[in-house]
Amino acid sequence: MTGDDVKVGIGDIRIYVPRMRIDLEEVASRRVEADPSLEKHFNRALQVTGQRAIRFPAPGEDSATLAAESAHELLSESDAELTAKLRYLVAGTETGVDHSKPLASYVHGMLQRSGLPVPANLATWQVQHACAGGTLGLLSVAGMLKASGRDETGLVIASDISRYTLRSTAEITQGAGAAAILVERDPRLLEMDPGSEGFFSSDVDDFFRPLGSVTAKVKGTYSMECYNESLDAAFADHAERVGRDPAELLEEMDFVVLHTPFRNMPEMAMKKLLASRLGYDEPKAIAWLEERGFYRGVDPIADIGNAYSASLYIFLANLLRDRWEKLGIGIVGKRIMVASYGSGNVMTVTTMTVAKGAPAVIAKWDLEGLMENALPASMEDYERWAEGYGSGYGAGVNPIEALSSFRLASVREDGFREYQHGERAAYRRAESEAPVDLPRSLARVG
Repeated sequence: MTGDDVKVGIGDIRIYVPRMRIDLEEVASRRVEADPSLEKHFNRALQVTGQRAIRFPAPGEDSATLAAESAHELLSESDAELTAKLRYLVAGTETGVDHSKPLASYVHGMLQRSGLPVPANLATWQVQHACAGGTLGLLSVAGMLKASGRDETGLVIASDISRYTLRSTAEITQGAGAAAILVERDPRLLEMDPGSEGFFSSDVDDFFRPLGSVTAKVKGTYSMECYNESLDAAFADHAERVGRDPAELLEEMDFVVLHTPFRNMPEMAMKKLLASRLGYDEPKAIAWLEERGFYRGVDPIADIGNAYSASLYIFLANLLRDRWEKLGIGIVGKRIMVASYGSGNVMTVTTMTVAKGAPAVIAKWDLEGLMENALPASMEDYERWAEGYGSGYGAGVNPIEALSSFRLASVREDGFREYQHGERAAYRRAESEAPVDLPRSLARVG
């Protein structure tokens, strides 16, 4: 089979978000209590963003462990033959843990030490472009699989922890999460069309994180303008690449999925795109989005926060789950516009098609359990993370008290990070015996 005849795309997706959760109303209330002049700003920020809560790492968790959690779930539920065919292991992140060693390398080691038969004859690397790193990694691996002519697979992991200056309105758009994306030939979940992607890039300062800073710098309103401008331009470029009129192509889309820095951003961006390309007013745009399950896909992010490169795939997984529950086998063949934005900036727009194996893949996902496993955190728990997160946050947490299977065991004197893996069996037993008090004490370890 020639490269042109080979279908490539996504075979499976698995999501992981840390369990610690805090309501943003509590965060805003505490900030306003300390400084009443902030009340108007926080109230407006909550209204504009649509955010309700954030999930944040427990002690011992970082972007590498989040990535490993999602990857382990995907590979442990796959057959050994699929894992043995891995040729590429790529991490897309803007919150890496080393200036030289890629997140993917740490994850590779964690997966092997967990007992999974992950081969050594593969390539590991990291892609960084703000929130678009995961997608750029996905496009790279899909292109290489299409060109190779070999029966191989790739694993792309989007993993991030967003951090902003405390006591600023950007604080409510923090969050964390990871998505493991299996890339394969003859994909079971989503078929891609490498080479048809639309791009737009511009050298802007809407968002950046200077070297040495653990918090990002963001110009909120300007960044939203950059997002909207780049979406329109990249969509037009995609339409030209596939030889279609932009308005007709947009109108034919069955579903749309966009990068979600906060719950309301994709909705605002799509309303503008629908207005400029199809002439839709707001009520007609909302109806168009509702018909395509848009809100069911994006709404869970209001309770997770901004997972940067992973947020697009959290949206995508939730939308596919909802559409499968509604349409059943009728979901096969549906076309999805996927728009990935990375500040600084780049926008990628492409079309994916739901593959015939999608219903069986989606049926295995437990997205409901992912949301229901949240542990309520106190403001003290949250601030311990927000003010203390850095190179060794929670290193050495007692395994019996860990909230995750993979954890940062130590940071050596020379700065090298050492990770370990456990089954969390002891924690699950303890949790069933002490459902109220245990989460609070666990969050304070380290």
